[in-house]
Amino acid sequence: MRANLEIKARGGDWERARAVATERVGIDEQVDTYFVTRMGRLKLRESSMSGGFLIPYLRPDIQGARRSDYQVIPIEDPDGLRELLSLQLGVHRVVKKRREILLYENVRIHLDVVEGLGEFVEFEAVFDGTAEQEAIQQDKVKFLMKELGIADADLIAGSYEGMTA
Repeated sequence: MRANLEIKARGGDWERARAVATERVGIDEQVDTYFVTRMGRLKLRESSMSGGFLIPYLRPDIQGARRSDYQVIPIEDPDGLRELLSLQLGVHRVVKKRREILLYENVRIHLDVVEGLGEFVEFEAVFDGTAEQEAIQQDKVKFLMKELGIADADLIAGSYEGMTA
């Protein structure tokens, strides 16, 4: 599995995020269908930039920077898979968002407008899963939080699928 260190927050200075970023990837329209699972999360992401992906992941719902272990599995037939998993597992929630994707070194900065929920900033610092690298990513996330004016009180513990409008 892959690993990243991530935060999700309300607020944040979007213009400062654009200035701090080392690269602008683009705008992605995403529909995430979350399925009912016994543990972790399982979502089918349909992306205007990169197509369909099945993403199973494990991540604690804690406020602050948290590790996420995940896989990204390309899907050629997202409609067929969504139908199958809907019948087999059931749909927990569907989340639609417009995501501006920026990079700061290896950290993906997401400026999200989530339908029915509002505006959010998310960081995903991708790393090799080692404790040494995780500590380095913690420092990068703290730096970006400071640069964008994100306080600990702005952080969100869960996922968009767990939030209600």
